[in-house]
Amino acid sequence: MMMVMTRNSNSLGCCSCGGVCCTPQEEKLITIDFLYLDLSVCQRCQGAEISLDRAIQEVSGVLQAAGFGVIVNKINITSNELAIQHRFLSSPTIRINGNDIALDVKESSCTDCGDLCGEDVDCRVWVYDGVEYNEPPKALIVNAILKEIYGERKAEPQSREEYYLPENLRVFFDGLSNMAER
Repeated sequence: MMMVMTRNSNSLGCCSCGGVCCTPQEEKLITIDFLYLDLSVCQRCQGAEISLDRAIQEVSGVLQAAGFGVIVNKINITSNELAIQHRFLSSPTIRINGNDIALDVKESSCTDCGDLCGEDVDCRVWVYDGVEYNEPPKALIVNAILKEIYGERKAEPQSREEYYLPENLRVFFDGLSNMAER
């Protein structure tokens, strides 16, 4: 797991007086979790990471001006146990403050992950403005971040309904295990 933290350099001051004010403002944080199966081969995961990095860079000025710091957790899901721990539904996944940025999980065949595990595997496709993408468009991520900080998203993480490891992930991890035994 890699953790990147971006902090507002003026976290003890307020924006209207150049950091010299009588009442310090507390910095607000948003946490972005990027969960993925593979960054070495999978083009979908690689593209999602690039889009995420670019989206954060794009909105960093707005976040800083609004008093927000950002914590980014990049989590490589390498086992059934990690998938269960993180309630992982599909690769790749981006969550902001615990909320998946995609309302629905939609998948299609991913030859990169299939080649890794020797099985047919489906990975996430992203739907944005009615169009399907194999990698999340930067605009989708930027909009999700802005909705989160401006209150259009739920404050609490998505429901904690009972979690079952999706069959697709079970096939992937079983395939990896079988490949390692050969």
